[in-house]
Amino acid sequence: MKLDLTGKTAVVTGASRGIGLAVAQALIREGAGVVAGALSASAELNALADEGDLTVVLDDLTTSAGCQALVDAAVETHGGIDVLVNNVGGVRPRTTGFLDVSDADWQWALDVNLFSAVRATRAAVPHLLARAPSAVTTICSVNAALPDPGVIDYSAAKAALRSFTKSLSKELGPAGVRVNTVSPGPVATALWLGAGGVAETVAKARGLDPVAVQQAAVAGTPTGRFTRPEEVAHLVLYLSSPLAGNVTGADVLIDGGMVTTI
Repeated sequence: MKLDLTGKTAVVTGASRGIGLAVAQALIREGAGVVAGALSASAELNALADEGDLTVVLDDLTTSAGCQALVDAAVETHGGIDVLVNNVGGVRPRTTGFLDVSDADWQWALDVNLFSAVRATRAAVPHLLARAPSAVTTICSVNAALPDPGVIDYSAAKAALRSFTKSLSKELGPAGVRVNTVSPGPVATALWLGAGGVAETVAKARGLDPVAVQQAAVAGTPTGRFTRPEEVAHLVLYLSSPLAGNVTGADVLIDGGMVTTI
């Protein structure tokens, strides 16, 4: 299926690895020009320059200045923006309970999981309006609807992110800018499976094998497996493309059936 993204300009935040890297790769292969933002570089992201039109901007995308620098680079390079993909996010499992989650912990979770998207979107919206029809697709989480005390600050931040996105879709929809979220369950990335990731952190706190934690995370789902980053990327590209031209204000789950409510 051709997604009509050839020649479009896409900004992707948190693009050095995981879901963001998979999104950048998929956009390049669809013929889009990609401006990829990250805090630090990766060999995989740099290698994408050999495949297509890629600009890498390294900055702190939890800050307004960093987000503005990323958007400015996209406009300077391509003259405008057609697609924004907000992917910056992170989680630190809270294995010792709510009382040990400090104000600094809460602020970190909000900056990474909510304000990064707010700030990048604020910087990009004037250019998205100028290029409408255009799209914002933001990576949220099943934890927005499945609050978990083990990630209490992350869950709250993702719930706020979903609310922000829904509100913004109502404001920007009449002007031709669609705003949606994608909510994955556990994804096979370093955030979950890497050194210092969720599985390893939880396993260490509970005296378990990290593999057992990984298996337990998806044991109750119908598919019984982690989502692959490229599967999330395919969904992001569809929602960002003209083929989803009347989809806005939606949250699309990709969780292997983890969320069981209607």
